[in-house]
Amino acid sequence: MTPLLGLIWVTVAVAQMPDSTLFSLMQRWGNVEYQMQGDAQLKAFEDLADEADALARSQPGNPHVLTAQGVVLASFAKAKGGLGALDLAKRARTVLEKAISLDPQGESGSAYVTLGALYQHAPGWPIAFGDSDKARELLHKAVSIRPDGIDTNFYYAQFLEEQGEAAEALTYAKRAVDGQPRAGRPSDEALRQEAGRWLAEHQ
Repeated sequence: MTPLLGLIWVTVAVAQMPDSTLFSLMQRWGNVEYQMQGDAQLKAFEDLADEADALARSQPGNPHVLTAQGVVLASFAKAKGGLGALDLAKRARTVLEKAISLDPQGESGSAYVTLGALYQHAPGWPIAFGDSDKARELLHKAVSIRPDGIDTNFYYAQFLEEQGEAAEALTYAKRAVDGQPRAGRPSDEALRQEAGRWLAEHQ
């Protein structure tokens, strides 16, 4: 499943943490996602996924929890790669779709970004559910919800570049560089720097 192996995943954090348990979970997710590699990362993601699953079972109607669970599962799928990642990616899709059904704003666009990345990079039918049209719809929705977002604009820019829409991609990459970081989201500044490097390479 080559498209998942090289996937650049979304810098996503839950917009409004309902309790300290969820906040702690997503803080540790950030550490595992950006600071760890190899077998240690896989084991850490497995533990986080188990914890997120348990939290979701205890709060099945909480969109904040479901978005966090989807983010963890999606990141675990990316790290795992290969055919073994398909089940994780499918679970992440189901969870994120449920979160959006409960919260149409999708955690200020975060759920849409992650779900859009899944549709963008997963293999298509009959292997999996990859669909560039669906990815475009979801990533554009994320931008419409948070038009000044660094992550929303940058990942939409990358999608557009992949689709051969270079001029539009540059427009959204510039918006990402000029975007507003979210409070308490140091990863947004790191992503801004990545967007700046990407923009310099593609201009």
